[in-house]
Amino acid sequence: MHNPGITRHMKDLDRLKTIQAVIDRELKPGRAAERLGLSVRQIERLVIRYRSEGPVGLISRHRNRPGNRGLKVSVAERIVGILREQYPDFGPTLAAEKLLSRHNIVIAKETVRQLQIAAGLWLPRKLRAPRIQQPRMRRACLGELIQIDGCEHRWFEDRAPACTALVYVDDATSRLMLVKFTGSESTFAYFEATREYIERHGKPLAFYSDKASVFRVNKPDAVKGPGHTQFGRALYELNIDGICANTAAAKGRVERAHLTLQDRLVKELRLEGISNIESANALMPSFTAAYNMRFAKAPRDPHDAHRELRPDEDLNSIFAWRELRKVTKDLTLHYERKLYLLEDKPENRRLIGKYIEVFQFPDGRIEIQAAGRSIPYSIYEKLSTIDQGAIVENKRLGHMLQVAQLVQAHRDNRTVRAPSTAHRADGTRIPKEKLAGTKRQRELSQLDLHTALSTHMSSINAPGLGASAAPVGRQTAMLSSTVNTKKRAKAKAA
Repeated sequence: MHNPGITRHMKDLDRLKTIQAVIDRELKPGRAAERLGLSVRQIERLVIRYRSEGPVGLISRHRNRPGNRGLKVSVAERIVGILREQYPDFGPTLAAEKLLSRHNIVIAKETVRQLQIAAGLWLPRKLRAPRIQQPRMRRACLGELIQIDGCEHRWFEDRAPACTALVYVDDATSRLMLVKFTGSESTFAYFEATREYIERHGKPLAFYSDKASVFRVNKPDAVKGPGHTQFGRALYELNIDGICANTAAAKGRVERAHLTLQDRLVKELRLEGISNIESANALMPSFTAAYNMRFAKAPRDPHDAHRELRPDEDLNSIFAWRELRKVTKDLTLHYERKLYLLEDKPENRRLIGKYIEVFQFPDGRIEIQAAGRSIPYSIYEKLSTIDQGAIVENKRLGHMLQVAQLVQAHRDNRTVRAPSTAHRADGTRIPKEKLAGTKRQRELSQLDLHTALSTHMSSINAPGLGASAAPVGRQTAMLSSTVNTKKRAKAKAA
């Protein structure tokens, strides 16, 4: 462990040896100044103090003296008096806020913490007694409380990349109710696993999880949004309680199941020669049956607390990512960087200015609904591309469209063309890194246009194509003028 006292003494010893070398004429003052990080004049002062006072004269005069920026003793005594009288049980952060709002004293919370520790009003975390986690009784019957958690591990060892196993353990019996391998611990991963659980066993009374962002909103200062997560909304619609544990020890059954699975399941997958998620999920029914025969306990009450689905509970709509969007006066709405156009119908016009729901399903499919009615739509391509058919049909603009197509070939259209996969269960995401040889729309410049023009001119100036050069020159000049006009307009607007 680093000891500041030893470091300080080593610096003093180095200073003593350096100054002694200067006095003995073994080292020049300039070299001594470079070694100690001081000026030559300071070295000369230290030499004089060493000759007059000895080694004690080399110790800094600031040692054991209060700093110039330190809190004054009178101010510290006043603050400690206020803390003792009015805020004896306040934490440092809250006490600092009250000192500012009620007493007009500006002081950092860490300074308040040190004053409270010195006055005996606050106990540092290192000196506190460890929290004792006493065991609790199991729930009485099967399905009363299901502990859920995700475990990222190299389940396939070196045969495949690491993935996540979503584990559902019954609190009353320690039974493995479900194990599902996914690419990541995401909302849609829990959607698919929970749906599989309900279809197999029914609806439990409650799920017991950690405080991950999938299960609860972790921003204490969040003022926007519905106040719950998508998974919490799905549980509410299914009449299932979602309980978040304060510590990992509180959901110890699923945590201990992780350790057992990391030992037994990894070896089982190795023996079966499985190295992908699909085959591992196919193995799980037989593995969980053998696991439960070995480790499951008998419940105190034989009653099964699982409930059947009601006819009005549609799992397709419940386990979908749902967000509200406002319909503009043009019958459009924005979602995931795309503009959705609604059909111009009387029933759709009544939705102008109102919020409707956008459903995103696990397969990437998007559906827009209002009062349970599905609304047809089309997507407006903000970054449209030119196909070969348009070039053939436009004889007069054919060369200009070919140049534009060459420019668009260097544009990265992944965020526009591909469906949103930010919450997919397989963990796939739209890469943030640029593709080699591509640029974003805003990064395309006039240099790219000139490069495309040069490429196109080289292709048409090949033997037998020289007659087309004159029209191309006029069209490309028109295109370059259009690009310059747009750039000047954007610069003027900015």
